[in-house]
Amino acid sequence: KKTAGVSRCSRVALQRVHSTTAPLHQGVPTTLWKLGRLNHIAIAVPDMEKATALYRDVLGATVSEKVPLPDHGVYTVFVELGNTKLELLHPLGEKSPISGFLQKNKSGGMHHICIEVDDINAAIADLKTKNIRMLSAEPRIGAHGKPVMFLHPKDCDGVLVELEEA
Repeated sequence: KKTAGVSRCSRVALQRVHSTTAPLHQGVPTTLWKLGRLNHIAIAVPDMEKATALYRDVLGATVSEKVPLPDHGVYTVFVELGNTKLELLHPLGEKSPISGFLQKNKSGGMHHICIEVDDINAAIADLKTKNIRMLSAEPRIGAHGKPVMFLHPKDCDGVLVELEEA
């Protein structure tokens, strides 16, 4: 169908050429926020000492000390890998979100993935416009001392996704 001498397809092509946003397959203007590298994969463990020993003594990895994070209801140990980390999680306190996970998964298992973003507030605002639910009203300080936000797993193909500001 022609409109003022230009076909609809030509107008769309012209609009794409002059677009200031990222390529269409990314769908997010690069000026808002950018997804970064995989920071860590978190694994809930029923026995922190046993899990730490597996990675340190059996597999030979460098592991951190066990650190309590009362605001998140967990103990954490980070296992250093060449290109990322594993975060071992164990319940801290009666209201730990890890307790419920371990009740359903007695031997533990993958709990979440953490991906870095360059601007967490811009990422949150943009994702909310795309109907991605957040698990808290505001970002909280995570295990690395940086702002984090968890995205609802039902909106992320069944995966609990943590965003961490880089």
